[in-house]
Amino acid sequence: MKILFTKSLDKEKVSEKLGTDFSVDFVEVIHTEILKTKSFGLKNNSLIFTSVNGVKAFFENGFSPNENFAEPKNYNKIYVVGSQTKKELRQHNFGTFKLCKNANELSNFITENSVNEKFLHFCGNIALDILDEKLPLQNIYYKKIPVYKTKLLYPKIDEKYQAIVFFSPSGVRSFAKFNQLDGMKIFSIGKTTTSELEKLTDNKIITSSKNTLADILNLIKSSI
Repeated sequence: MKILFTKSLDKEKVSEKLGTDFSVDFVEVIHTEILKTKSFGLKNNSLIFTSVNGVKAFFENGFSPNENFAEPKNYNKIYVVGSQTKKELRQHNFGTFKLCKNANELSNFITENSVNEKFLHFCGNIALDILDEKLPLQNIYYKKIPVYKTKLLYPKIDEKYQAIVFFSPSGVRSFAKFNQLDGMKIFSIGKTTTSELEKLTDNKIITSSKNTLADILNLIKSSI
């Protein structure tokens, strides 16, 4: 099977994982760039990160959470979406109060358990609207802090593939502008990416339940 990943990955590692039944190619469909943002005091706000890029840009801009329980007026709980986002926080020696698979799961957790907190979401300029649509309806303070921007690259792919893998809603929009999805098996990293794909195709979409690359690769292997 000839398969296209809409993200640059380690070709040797991916090929080793999938085996000889697959031929893999990679294309960048989005480009991210850190926005220069003046850091400010986080007080006792809870922090939300929904991407690795959000974490990287947060620290690049000089922000620093306070995880010292002895300072309740300045303590920051950290909520994240995705295991890779959590892993990136660990690289900066910070923990996670709550890990969720997607933004919808996070919004449900907050409305059920954290209505008295104030939330700052460090995100990209085209972050999904799930949180800011739902949380204010529950009278929960929520504010987006854009710390990076995403540019859609709109590649035109002439080669034919039997399968394609998507990693974000913005990646779906970028690829779909000049390319068709007909006739391909479609793999998606998670529910929010799948929701974007469902706007564009009636094809079956195979979605990772764990929202990880390892799970996606296992799904691909089991699909033939």
